[in-house]
Amino acid sequence: MDMRAALATTPAEPFSFASFSLEAPRPDELRVRIVATGICHTDIAVKNQDVLLPLPMVLGHEGAGVVEAVGSAVSHIKVGDHVVLSGDSCGTCRKCQHGQTSYCDEFVERNLTGFRTDGTSPCAQGADTVRGRFCGQSSFATHSIVSARSAIKIVRDYPLELMGPLGCGLTTGVGTVLNALRPPAGSSIAVFGAGTVGLSAVMGAVLAGCAKIIVVDPVASRREMALSLGATHALDVAETGVDEEIIGLTAGGADFSVECSGVPAAVNVAIKCLARPGWCAQVGAPPGGTIHPLDMDHLGFGRGIRGVVMGDANPQTFVPYLAELHASGRLPYERFVKFYDFEDINTAVADSERGDVIKPILRISS
Repeated sequence: MDMRAALATTPAEPFSFASFSLEAPRPDELRVRIVATGICHTDIAVKNQDVLLPLPMVLGHEGAGVVEAVGSAVSHIKVGDHVVLSGDSCGTCRKCQHGQTSYCDEFVERNLTGFRTDGTSPCAQGADTVRGRFCGQSSFATHSIVSARSAIKIVRDYPLELMGPLGCGLTTGVGTVLNALRPPAGSSIAVFGAGTVGLSAVMGAVLAGCAKIIVVDPVASRREMALSLGATHALDVAETGVDEEIIGLTAGGADFSVECSGVPAAVNVAIKCLARPGWCAQVGAPPGGTIHPLDMDHLGFGRGIRGVVMGDANPQTFVPYLAELHASGRLPYERFVKFYDFEDINTAVADSERGDVIKPILRISS
């Protein structure tokens, strides 16, 4: 069948729309009509080549839609089901068998090349193959051929156009707190960056019962949003001595921190503000090749930093949990969402880059 997609070609050129042919699903795949898809910072970083992945490619990895066709080997999802799309995984390696699908042995091949593991793509333009399998989905399109492991069935009553960000941004932020850091009730946490992931980490900290939730961000409106979602304090990154202020607010340092901005200077403060003991989760993606010096004496007092991918979550179980939290009013991320028509993808990207909108979502079909 034919479908329409927004193609990323070069950093200098805007997303361009074109028609592409789409293969029928293979036995372990689905065809999904995309209803809406979030725009994630990673999509923009790949488009701008801050993250060096091959272009041209159909990007998008926060899709949600309706299943239109099912491969012969798929039994857990049916035509007509509503699904949220997340990253692909092999399902057989040791990490996948332990529910750590974001650390799959084939993560790079399945999610970052734009191809299946056999080097093919379900998407083409004439005789030319187009990279159409980004993060298992390439959801900047009217339709996607996705791995069955990338699709997560959700209750039909949920607002499907809102559900896409659960597959990446919300899973990453909430999951980093609940799955990776696991702060006990009454503990303190500092969150650096109040974008989608950082604000999701704030909501995760509220769910965990953290007593002090301190957010650091340069944008006043984002600090205000963090406070409205449950942060107890919000600091301007432009202030001097942010680490000392956090240490003062927590009477000795934060028990945990989450670095969501990818700014090297923020990584430093996220470590310096920690208590003894204390753990920092590195979620933001610093520029490629960033080398960060560590004060080993500081770390020697029980402090540490670890990278976290997709909130250490198994999307097949975590995304439905998040959807239920949203339905019950305990994950009100709709407050920082703005919808755009699919044709306005370049406006949405520009608004996101300027910081005018936290989570843009493209409405693709009704």
